[in-house]
Amino acid sequence: MGIRRILAVNTAKIIKTACQAAGKQGVTLAGKIAMKLDPSILAELASQVREGIFVTCGTNGKTTTNNLLCSAIRAEGKKVVCNHTGSNMLNGVVSAFVLSAKWNGKLDADYACIEIDEASTVRVFPYFKPDFMVLTNLFRDQLDRYGEIDITMNLLKKAMQMAPDMKVIVNGDDALSAYLAKDSGNAHVFFGIGDRYFREENTREIREGRFCKRCGERLIYHFYHYSQLGDYECPKCGFKRPWLDFNAKNILCGGKLGFTVDNFQISANYRGFYNIYNILAAYAAGKTAGLALKNYNKVLAEYNPQNGRMEEFHIGDTEIVLNLAKNPAGFNQNISAVMEDNRKKDIIVLINDNSQDGTDISWLWDVDFERFKDINTISITVSGIRCQDMRLRLKYVDIASRLEPDVEEAIRDRIAHGAGNLYVLVNYTALYDTHNILKKIEGEMR
Repeated sequence: MGIRRILAVNTAKIIKTACQAAGKQGVTLAGKIAMKLDPSILAELASQVREGIFVTCGTNGKTTTNNLLCSAIRAEGKKVVCNHTGSNMLNGVVSAFVLSAKWNGKLDADYACIEIDEASTVRVFPYFKPDFMVLTNLFRDQLDRYGEIDITMNLLKKAMQMAPDMKVIVNGDDALSAYLAKDSGNAHVFFGIGDRYFREENTREIREGRFCKRCGERLIYHFYHYSQLGDYECPKCGFKRPWLDFNAKNILCGGKLGFTVDNFQISANYRGFYNIYNILAAYAAGKTAGLALKNYNKVLAEYNPQNGRMEEFHIGDTEIVLNLAKNPAGFNQNISAVMEDNRKKDIIVLINDNSQDGTDISWLWDVDFERFKDINTISITVSGIRCQDMRLRLKYVDIASRLEPDVEEAIRDRIAHGAGNLYVLVNYTALYDTHNILKKIEGEMR
């Protein structure tokens, strides 16, 4: 078995290198081949993690939260396995461990931080039982693959029951996630934003989970942060937002983010209110595991996302932000983040409908695109496989758009003729290719 493991590890590393040389990511393929060569490799490598395994699940924020947590643990002087690229199904998880192993098939790691697709948890947990799960939120996402949220919740509950000793770090502001944690039987702690931040709520925003999962009564909300996140209670059975073990207070949002938790001041040069949840979730996970996190602010100051989550590029005189937008809740928060920038700007929206994106793009009609009128926009360009659908969606809110199916051409045009401030919002399968295009253009301009 040792020989098979060594063969699997080395073959996976060669495949990954060859794919990168060809301009492909190669992570999923490397993991798939490794499992073919040694079906027990994931269980064996995971068992070599010395101190603890974290998994991060949830509809939005998984990659950012997981990568922040990894960086925070490494700043404590620990060795960490992590699937940084966001390849979060079974083969991607396998690849994270295999590519971190040495050529002799052994793993030298104190912790593992593994992002896992919610539907894949029940496929991954037979190979190892995590010590901690971070649950960021539960929103409607890719209806043709996940179905309704109840299906996702049932899969996560099954996974939690497969790991009964796993402690769950949960977004208490999300009624769906809070109910799931309480219903699972697992030990849990809650994080959230206790006080109202926004004076007015956007009533046009789609809100999931409006009815109590315990008794079916319509929930009463004292206030919303966004989507269904906020302060809720059921007038019939008493289910309500739980006590927050990690309560973010004194929120600062705009050009930078800041808040206090446990009398500890946290600040980051990030944009987007939703990132407060990501930063808070990673902090709560680390502290729950007993880590000091004394360097957390330093980690945030140095953290440079390279995975299309508010990733920044500087090409010539143009500042470019690349961000993932793959469902109504996430896209609405993207729009809110763009609205925090008062400068003139160009926007490119790229929509694909490949299988990993979800072939059903009806979710576009649940995004509040009308707010694009209020953000000092010079131009909006639609791109990707379903660019015509995106153009039609904007037409229905009286927003004119440029049509350019080729995103590279769209980017080059805005660099040459735009405002010098460009946001590129893409859904899942366009993320890696668009990142590579921006890196290529960035290299040419140097």
